[in-house]
Amino acid sequence: MSTIVRVDGLVKHYDGVAAVDGLDLQVEEGEIFGLVGPNGAGKTTTLRILATLLEPTAGEAEIAGLSVRRNPAAVRRVLGFMPDVFGVYDDMKVWEYLDFFGRCYGLSADRRRRMIGDLLELVDLADKRDAYVAELSRGMQQRLCLAHALVHDPAVLLLDEPASGLDPRARVELRELLRELRSLGKTILISSHILPELEELCSSIAIIDHGRVLAQGRVAEIEARLRLGSVLRIRTVGGLPTAEEARAWFAEQPAVAAAELLPDGTIELGFTGDDAAAADLLAAAVGAGHRIATFARAASDLEELFLQVTANGLPGGAIGGDR
Repeated sequence: MSTIVRVDGLVKHYDGVAAVDGLDLQVEEGEIFGLVGPNGAGKTTTLRILATLLEPTAGEAEIAGLSVRRNPAAVRRVLGFMPDVFGVYDDMKVWEYLDFFGRCYGLSADRRRRMIGDLLELVDLADKRDAYVAELSRGMQQRLCLAHALVHDPAVLLLDEPASGLDPRARVELRELLRELRSLGKTILISSHILPELEELCSSIAIIDHGRVLAQGRVAEIEARLRLGSVLRIRTVGGLPTAEEARAWFAEQPAVAAAELLPDGTIELGFTGDDAAAADLLAAAVGAGHRIATFARAASDLEELFLQVTANGLPGGAIGGDR
């Protein structure tokens, strides 16, 4: 895969305060890439700079090899932007809304007709073609705004908190739609502070806080690089009495920070070692006579990683490879 979004040393000041502070970012073509961070972390400012709506104070950003500072008009032809607050024209019909923006992009009448039909099918609004925008639910309006961002068939989509305010069903529908867009070859850069949404959706993430990237990569890769602690889940043969014996034994081992026996008989260990140490621990447990049925490292969820990274204030270069 080739890099389609590149951000190097991006800085944006507001009245002397850094909203973005030397941010580096790299997104590969065809990814769904998540920007993870609390409110005020710099996510929206970063996306608005990429969308050519804000001029950066310093640094450079490129989309599809085009500089957002030197060639903003060309950048707008290859990206679609869906801001966190998306104004809609309530007194327009759904098809008129898309037709209006198709005219703004200079599309011919024939191409606009095809585009409107295709996009309404894609976002599952074909049956609402003649409805007024004001009549649509919040979820339907979000899908219509996404269709608006796709009017000119961009290669890259920038989506700022697209699931904000949606009910659970609408979030599921949006998630499936984004997966479909990725299958059609779109690269999607999406920001959110709703961590479970990104965890299920994104191929890679960047954890941002105070305008800086603290960690970047796949969730599993970030967890492996951090290795500041993890959870091992173990089950033994023989029921709760033997599980408690095993728990007590594990609790005495040097790399085990905590050992807890759950009601279902699972032993959870707070483990500070690496994979080799985990293998040694398993071998030692078997050697000590404990009958181990399962022994596995629990996958870190995105919320756990976010809290771990931001608590340690790690710089962007510490996790995420060569940046």
